[in-house]
Amino acid sequence: MRLAVINGPNLNLLGRREPGVYGHETLAEINGGLEALASELDIEIEFFQSNNEGGLIDYIQDAAGRVDGFLVNAGGYTHTSVALLDALVGVGLPYIEVHLSNLAARESYRRHSLLSGRAAGVVFGFGPAGYSLAMRGLVDRLRADDASGSTSADT
Repeated sequence: MRLAVINGPNLNLLGRREPGVYGHETLAEINGGLEALASELDIEIEFFQSNNEGGLIDYIQDAAGRVDGFLVNAGGYTHTSVALLDALVGVGLPYIEVHLSNLAARESYRRHSLLSGRAAGVVFGFGPAGYSLAMRGLVDRLRADDASGSTSADT
C-alpha cells in the first residue's frame, strides 16, 4: 500500500506561520512523524507540497497511478477550489481531508470546505496529530476494502 500526503499553500511555513493557530512543528517534522508511522503500518508514503493550485492538481493526477489514496491538507484552497475537488474525485481514489486547526472555530469563510463532502473522512483540530489519525483511518479503510473486495471509491 502506498499513500500520498498533499499539502497546499503556505503549509511550507509551518513552525513560523501563526504558531498560536498552527503550532510550532514544521512540515518537515510532521512528515518525519508520518514516515515513522508508515514504517510501523508497513506502508509506503510520498509527500508533496505546493503553493500553486495547478501544481496540486497535476500531482494528484500523476500520483493516482502509483498510490492507493491521499491525505490532503489543501490549506486555503479547501474553501475555494472546485478544480482541486474535481481532481480528487476524478482520479477515483479515497482521500482524507486534514486540517491542523478546528475549522468550525475559525473565521466564517474558513468553516466551509468544498472537499469534505466527497472525502472518505475529515480530521481537524488535533494539530499535527491529525495527520497520524488520518493515516491510520485511511489505512484501516483501504485494508478493510481489500479484505471485502470493495473499493473506497464505491462509497
